[in-house]
Amino acid sequence: MAAPRTVRAGRRSLTVHRPDKVLFPADGNGKEYTKGDLVAYYRAVAPFMVPHLRGRPLMLERHPDGIDGPRFMQKNVPEHYPDWIKRVEVAKEGGTVTHLVCDDTATLVYLADQACVTPHRWLSRAGKEHHPDRLVFDLDPPTGDDFPAVRQAALLLRELLDELRLPSAPMTTGSRGLHLVVPLDGRQDFDAVRAIAKDVADHLAEAHPGQLTAAARKKDRGERLYLDIQRNGYAQTAVAPYAVRAKPGAPVAVPISWDQLDDPDLDARRWTIADAVDQARTNPWAGLASRGRSLTPAARRLDDLRG
Repeated sequence: MAAPRTVRAGRRSLTVHRPDKVLFPADGNGKEYTKGDLVAYYRAVAPFMVPHLRGRPLMLERHPDGIDGPRFMQKNVPEHYPDWIKRVEVAKEGGTVTHLVCDDTATLVYLADQACVTPHRWLSRAGKEHHPDRLVFDLDPPTGDDFPAVRQAALLLRELLDELRLPSAPMTTGSRGLHLVVPLDGRQDFDAVRAIAKDVADHLAEAHPGQLTAAARKKDRGERLYLDIQRNGYAQTAVAPYAVRAKPGAPVAVPISWDQLDDPDLDARRWTIADAVDQARTNPWAGLASRGRSLTPAARRLDDLRG
């Protein structure tokens, strides 16, 4: 067993325990990744990833024994986590939950040492928990190998969002499909945002009934791609940009440009911890955060489209 390793993360020096612990067993290409590899990736991608996490409550997906072992979905921050890690107490039914907030590189590296493979973020920020500044459409194909259907759905959804004058940006999920992210101005609450998201999904599904569905029940979808809007709710989470997924080969959820969507070699697991930092350096979502919109004018335009 390798000795603990000390790494520098921002202004802090952190100890990485059992850096040789295999978290991702060898995949079909014979490549395995260790906890040390996970730490190195999150340390390198932190300048690009932390801005997408800053101020947001997180849910932590931990795999202490690797991706083939038990999975722990952690909301409450354990007492033994360092005092310098930021926390936020938020309301839940019957009480409160104290979530972790990742505002710096050191926190991200510490989480990797805790075998947090995937951080999932809220779509709202601490202090404004009920008012999201992101809307997410999850394009979920009926089978994992049907990325052409995902690409087509993304283009159709973008076309509709453009008509509604809502900016949008795609992200591979590192799993099966794509997320389309719409920046918001944070003035409306989750109920209002989710209602409009549902109206958009319903309208697009009605326009393309053979390809798309907004049916929440899996048995009602058939072979159609599911326009999932379920993440747009209070205390719901979405996988964070540049987060590693607990899949063979350590694929990463990666923001992309609309031009990259045309690449015939693109799929949901195109990038891994071996090359996702290179993609991050291209800054495919440049300026997106400053383009937040109100959904009220979009809702009126949608009503006009629906007649």
